[in-house]
Amino acid sequence: MTVATGILVLAGTPIGDLADAPPRLADELTAADVVAAEDTRRLRRLTQGLGVTPKGRVVSYFEGNEAARTPELVEELVNGARVVLVTDAGMPSVSDPGYRLVAAAVERGVKVTAVPGPSAVLTALALSGLPVDRFCFEGFPPRRTGERLSRLREVAGERRTLVYFESPHRVADTLAAMAEVFGGERRAAVCRELTKTYEEIKRGPLGELAAWAAEGVRGEITVVVEGAPETGPGEIDAAELVRRVRVREEAGERRKEAIAAVAVEAGVPKRDVFDAVVAAKNAGAAASGA
Repeated sequence: MTVATGILVLAGTPIGDLADAPPRLADELTAADVVAAEDTRRLRRLTQGLGVTPKGRVVSYFEGNEAARTPELVEELVNGARVVLVTDAGMPSVSDPGYRLVAAAVERGVKVTAVPGPSAVLTALALSGLPVDRFCFEGFPPRRTGERLSRLREVAGERRTLVYFESPHRVADTLAAMAEVFGGERRAAVCRELTKTYEEIKRGPLGELAAWAAEGVRGEITVVVEGAPETGPGEIDAAELVRRVRVREEAGERRKEAIAAVAVEAGVPKRDVFDAVVAAKNAGAAASGA
């Protein structure tokens, strides 16, 4: 078996302020045999800002050509090349190109290392004012409304702090969906343009943040959401149980399955959820007939 002699370097890049570039970044970009960049134009601006010129070959590596270019880069690595992978901002493979290449390199026995750099996930989490002892990163929510609601429902009972990326033109819809699924009073923080000139951290209940975002938001966005509160039998009122069932039904679940899922999520007997739904239905019928 041939022993791979190359090395793959995942190089973190600044998420805003160029001064945050890791000291090793300039050295790695200069020494690489191949620099694979998500956007070669942004790489050029980065190297100019750092005052360095890559000596190796520069190739593009983005979502559109990732599958086709990965085998080519792996062969370079197996044959001894030092390949440095950079994305537009932050750490490669975290909601950016890179995972496919890392997995393929590991499978071929190639050494993989990293130049640690700024992370929008950790920066937003630290600035949010929400619990940081346990958290999970959910990436970008689905673009389609139904899929987005379904994905949010999956983590509605998650007690760890949730971190999301979102585009500025979808963040208002996403916050509204989060308020609908998680509840409008769940605390959150919208972190905009982190480390840049117009950095802004907007904190508050999801309902308020959704109303704020409806007026328009610009820039790179990271959303941090408080985890679900710890609950026991009887701690969630009937109205909240009904709301959760309704959210699931609107997303396409049958009532029976929605009631069962909410019961597990809330830690209450299915009968309690069923009774709350029936009571709400009867109250609505009585009000409409009054």
